[in-house]
Amino acid sequence: MNWIIASLIMFASSVALYVLIRKAALLKIPTEFVNLASMGIPFFLYITLAVRNNTHLALTPTQLIIMILLSVFGSYLPNVASLKSIKFAPNPGYSLIISKSYVVFTTIVAIFLFNSHLSIKSALAITIIIGFSVLIMMGKSKPHAQSNSLWLPLSFVSFFGWGFLSIGTKYAFTTGLNIYQRLVFLSIFVTSFIVTEIVVRKVKFPSLKPVHILLLIAIGTLSSSFNFFMTLGIDLAPNIGYVNAINASSISAVTVFSALLFKDDFSMKKFLGVMGVTAGLLLLIL
Repeated sequence: MNWIIASLIMFASSVALYVLIRKAALLKIPTEFVNLASMGIPFFLYITLAVRNNTHLALTPTQLIIMILLSVFGSYLPNVASLKSIKFAPNPGYSLIISKSYVVFTTIVAIFLFNSHLSIKSALAITIIIGFSVLIMMGKSKPHAQSNSLWLPLSFVSFFGWGFLSIGTKYAFTTGLNIYQRLVFLSIFVTSFIVTEIVVRKVKFPSLKPVHILLLIAIGTLSSSFNFFMTLGIDLAPNIGYVNAINASSISAVTVFSALLFKDDFSMKKFLGVMGVTAGLLLLIL
C-alpha cells in the first residue's frame, strides 16, 4: 500500500468519525465517554491485529519514553486544549483555523529533520487547502457567556501538540518502533489519562440506550481505522505534511455531510471553501 491510498482511507474514516461524533454531541453523550470510546475500543482491535501478525510489542527504554511523551504532549493535552479552545472562542472556527494549520509546521520541519521531499506542486496544494479551509471555518461571531481570551493560547497548544505527534511519530519509526507498537501503547496511555480524568472529575456514567452503545462502538471502530491509516501514511509519505494536509482537508467533507444530515449552516462562502479544498486535495494526490 502506498501513502496516497492510506491517506485517502484515513480521509474517509475521519469524515465518518467526525460526523458520528457530531451525532453523539446532539444526543448529549458526555465528551469524556466519546473520547474513551475513540481511544479505548481501538486498543482491542490493535492488539488483535498485532497478535495475528506476530508483531513484536516490547519497547526499548528509549521507545517507552518517546511513547509517553507522544501520549501526553502529542495526544491527550492537545485534544483537551482544543476542546477548551473551541468552547472559549467567539467562533469555534477561529480555534480550528489555528490548530489545523499545524500541517504547515510539520511540512517545513520534516524537510530539515528527515530530509523530506517537498515539490512546488505539493506546496501549492497545501497552501490552497489551508487557505480555503479558512472560508469553511470562518463565520459570524456572536458573544456568548463562555467566551474567554484563553482560546488563543489554547489553540496554539493544539497546533504544536498535534505537530509534535506527527513529527514524533516519524522520528519514533527511525528508532525501530513499528506501527502496532505506536498504536497499542498510545491507546493504553491516553485511555489511562481519560479514565483518570473521569474519576477525578467524578463524571457520572450516562444512561446509555442501545443506539448510544452502537454509536460509541462505531466511533471507536472508525477511530481505529483513522489512526491506523494516518500512522501508516506518516510512515510511507515522502513528507508527513502531505498526510496532514489530507487530514486537514477532511473538514470540507464533514461540513457537507453535517449540512445534509444535521441541517448545519452551509453558505455560499462555505461552498466555495469546500470546492477550493477539494481542488487542493486533487492537486496534492494526482
